[in-house]
Amino acid sequence: MELRDYLRILHRNWILILAMTILGGAGAFGYSLLQTPTYEASSQLYVSVRSDSSGISELAQGTSFARQAVVSFVDVVDSAVVLDRVIDDLDLDTTAQKLAGSISASSPQNSVIITIRATAADADMAAAIANSVGTNFADVVVNRLEKPEGEAASLVRVETIAPALVPTSPSSPHTPLNVALGLIVGLAAGLGIAVLRSVLDTRIHSLHDIEAATEAPVLGGIALDPDAKKRPLIVHADPRNPRAESFRSLRTNLQFVDVDGASRSFVVSSAGPGEGKSTTTANLAIALAETGARVVLVDGDLRLPRVADYMGVEGGVGLTDVLIGRAELVDVLQQWGTGKLFVLPSGRTPPNPSELLGSQAMQRTLAALSDAFDYVLVDAPPLLLVTDAAVISRFTSGVLMVAASGTTKKPQLTAAVEKLQAIGSRLFGVIVTMLPSKGPDSYGYGAYSYSAPEEATSSRGGGERRSRRDRTDEK
Repeated sequence: MELRDYLRILHRNWILILAMTILGGAGAFGYSLLQTPTYEASSQLYVSVRSDSSGISELAQGTSFARQAVVSFVDVVDSAVVLDRVIDDLDLDTTAQKLAGSISASSPQNSVIITIRATAADADMAAAIANSVGTNFADVVVNRLEKPEGEAASLVRVETIAPALVPTSPSSPHTPLNVALGLIVGLAAGLGIAVLRSVLDTRIHSLHDIEAATEAPVLGGIALDPDAKKRPLIVHADPRNPRAESFRSLRTNLQFVDVDGASRSFVVSSAGPGEGKSTTTANLAIALAETGARVVLVDGDLRLPRVADYMGVEGGVGLTDVLIGRAELVDVLQQWGTGKLFVLPSGRTPPNPSELLGSQAMQRTLAALSDAFDYVLVDAPPLLLVTDAAVISRFTSGVLMVAASGTTKKPQLTAAVEKLQAIGSRLFGVIVTMLPSKGPDSYGYGAYSYSAPEEATSSRGGGERRSRRDRTDEK
């Protein structure tokens, strides 16, 4: 994955990432509110060793002994012999073992100072426990552990140099710190889920995904239109619509495809159903006819024909009647509109579509159409479901593959391309449909509205009049 892939993931999943971050912070804040506040109080003790002599060497020996003794004294702080006295002094309803969990003692290296910390749910009690532990610890060390035999006084002295004060604010929970950690954890979880979704999602979302799935060029992108079922022929219904301009851009790119070929006959197919191949073929045919080219739209989907319904022509007689010799090609071709666009419907649904489409009659029909028209567009069934499109592609210049953003999966597109390569058919390019108009996967034509000037409208009207004169000459 490249940097732009990660940026696309952030752009596509920013709501998820933001939601997970907020959820992490809110969870940490709620956890902090549910915790019982605890207070911490600390006291400091100074340990020294008296010497019978006031010489420097004796003082140094005493200080060195005190430093060594402090290491052992720290472990005595939370011992039962000390904490039992604390429980008796403060009349606590607990045991020495439980109380030891709220007591800690530490001493810096090479130091004679011991710091005692006590935590409790009550601030006054925390200070009382810390002071009581210090007092009883000093008494145990001086009068019991380090007391010499007989009536002699102990050489070890433990004095409190900083008694514990009542804390004014709880030491736990640390709400700001917990919220910060929660935000970080939520952000990390959101990023992880976003990357995982992107890795596991094999659907095609953008032109970049097409380039990653196949080496075939991207001929164009068609934006998603929620009203596509209501007005499938957008180039005819709303010529100034940005989506209609996408088909004109596709038309321009198609004019540079196979420029040296003897004919320009194309099979339009897709990897699976519901990817918009039929509407794409119909709109492309209308866009090509706008330039004055002679175009024929052939419904080669003999299993689920749609072209006749989209174009609004009679579909009872068509391609199947020509292939079985029941009708002549010139009799079933239907002119659409006022231009040079003709439609060849599928006709009746046969029991053997693949055999008819792969017959010599189909080859002769496509050859005749290629001689009579500038462009031949054949709407064929999906490649991965049946072999019809692959069979027809052998009689045409090549295939135009339609892939729907958010629907077509990369393995499906790759499998369809490999199927064409296996039979030697040529794939001219991929047309991406249903592209979102906003977001990281949006297509350029969704960003502005297209409107033709009056001169262009008048020119187009003159083109239609010239087409009528041309048809009169042809007749």
